[in-house]
Amino acid sequence: MAVWNTLLNAVDIWLVLGLGTTALAAAFCSVWVLAAIAPEARRQRRALLDGAATDLVFLFDGEALVDATAGARQLVAAAPDAAGTDWARLMMLLLPRFPDLESRIGALGDDREQEYRSRDQTSRLLAEWRGALTRLTLLDVETADAGREIDRYSLTAMERELETLRQVNEVTPALIWRQTARGQITWANRAYLDMVARIRGDADTALWPPPPLFEAAELMAPVGEAGVRRLALDSGGKGRKRWFDCTSTPAGDEAIFVAVSVDATVHAEGQLREFMQTLTQTFAQLTIGLAIFDRSRHLALFNPALTDLTQLPFEFLASRPTLFGFLDRLREKKMIPEPRDYSGWRKKLLELEAAAEHGTYAETWSLPSGQTYRVMGRPHPDGAVAFLFENISAEISLTRQFRSELEMGQAVLDSLDEAIAVFSADGVLTMTNKAYIALWGVDPGTSLKDIGITEAMRTWLDRSVPSPVWGDIRDFADRVRDRTTWQAQVRLQDGGALACRVVPLAAGATLIGFRRTQERFAPAGRTALAGA
Repeated sequence: MAVWNTLLNAVDIWLVLGLGTTALAAAFCSVWVLAAIAPEARRQRRALLDGAATDLVFLFDGEALVDATAGARQLVAAAPDAAGTDWARLMMLLLPRFPDLESRIGALGDDREQEYRSRDQTSRLLAEWRGALTRLTLLDVETADAGREIDRYSLTAMERELETLRQVNEVTPALIWRQTARGQITWANRAYLDMVARIRGDADTALWPPPPLFEAAELMAPVGEAGVRRLALDSGGKGRKRWFDCTSTPAGDEAIFVAVSVDATVHAEGQLREFMQTLTQTFAQLTIGLAIFDRSRHLALFNPALTDLTQLPFEFLASRPTLFGFLDRLREKKMIPEPRDYSGWRKKLLELEAAAEHGTYAETWSLPSGQTYRVMGRPHPDGAVAFLFENISAEISLTRQFRSELEMGQAVLDSLDEAIAVFSADGVLTMTNKAYIALWGVDPGTSLKDIGITEAMRTWLDRSVPSPVWGDIRDFADRVRDRTTWQAQVRLQDGGALACRVVPLAAGATLIGFRRTQERFAPAGRTALAGA
C-alpha cells in the first residue's frame, strides 16, 4: 500500500510540473506573437503613408488618429480642443468646405476609394478603407501639392477668426483702443473712431493715428471700485457731457482700454440726488423725527427734527450708524425707556426690528425726563425700515388734564342726591352718577354698546307707571330748537312719586334729573321752572 501511495504522489507531481510548463510556454508564445505583430502593424501604417511626405494624409482607427503626416498633424492641432475626438476636430475643419462629408464617408465600401470636391472646387479629398483603418488624403486641385494646402487651411482659419473679430469690433458699442505709454493710439475700434468724428470732426478721423479722446492723466488716475475709472467727454462743446466707465489691461509695452457709456446711470444718479435733496428739504419742515435704515440696517436718511428730539449729534447720525448702534446711543442719552436688564433690552431690540419690518411697531415711550414720545416703525421697499419719533408730551399733558377734569366732574355728579342722566345731541347716554345707578338698578358704564334715549326709557318704564311725560322727554331730547327747562312728576310702581327735571345743555345735549319726593303724586302735566 505504501508503494502504491508513493507512485500516486509522483504522478501528481509530474502532472503539476507538466501543466506549469505548458502555461509558461503559452505565455511565451503569446508575447512572441504580440512582439511580432506590433511592428508589423506599424509597418503597415507607415506603408500607407509612404510617398506622402508632403501630402496631408490621415489614418484613423475609428475616431482615433493613429498616424498622419507632419502637415496633417499640424492641421488637426489647429482645430479647437472643444471638438472632442480627433475625428470630430478634423470634421470641424473640413465640413465647412466639404458638406455631407461625414455621412458620405460612412457609406464608403471596403477596398474602395472615393473622391470628394470642396464647395469652392479648389480642393479634393480622397477617402478609402485600408483594412480596419480609414485613410484620408487632402490635395490641392491646382498643384496637387499638400504643402500649400497647409497654408491654405491655416490661412482660412486665421481669416475666419480675423473676420469674426472685425465683426465684433464693428458692432461693439463700447469704445476700445490700444495705446502706448506716450499716449499714441495704435489701434481703435469703430465705436472709438465714430466718437472721434462726433467730437473732433471728420477731418481728425481720416488721420492715423486718431487723436486721443481722454487725457493721459485721466487714464492713469487711481481706479475706483472694481478697477473702474469714471471719465467724462465734452459732447460738441455745448456743456453736455458724456460719461464712461473705463477699464484698462496691460498688453506688453501698451495698454488696452475699454470705455462703456454710463450716461443713463449718471443721469439716474443725478435724479436720485435731486430727489433726495427734495426729500431732505421736505423732511426738514417736519416736527416729527424721521430715521430710515436701509436693508443692511444702516442709517440712510434722517431729518433735522431727529437731532432735536433725540439730542444725538449730527456727526454721529451722518456717520450712518447701525440700528442697534443708534438705539444704544439713545439709551446712553436716556432718550429711551430704561429696561430692567440689558439682555432683555437686546431681545426687545430684535423684536422691535421684526415688528417694524411688518409695519406693526407702535409704542409710547415715557422717558425719565418726563417727556413722552410716540415711536412707529414702518417697512419701506427693498427691505428698508423707517422710524418716526413724535413728541406727544403736550398731547399727553392735555389728555391727562382733560381726564382729570372729567374725573372731577364725575365726582361732583356722584356727590349729588339727584339721579342724573346726560344725553348727547344724537340721543346717546354719555354720563350718569351713582344716584342714577341706585334709582334704576342699572350701570350704563358696564355696557359695551351705546345706550340711546329709547333704550334708557325702557328701563324707566319697567319701574314706573305709564305716563305721557316719558314721550315728552324723548321728544325733547330729539329736538334741536325751542328748548326750555321744565319739570314733571311720574309715579313709580312702588307708589312713590318721582320728580323729573329736564334741562337743555350746550351743543344740543340734554340733562334729565330724577328725585324721589314725599309730596302727593300730582298727575298733572309738565311745569316750566322759574327763571327758565
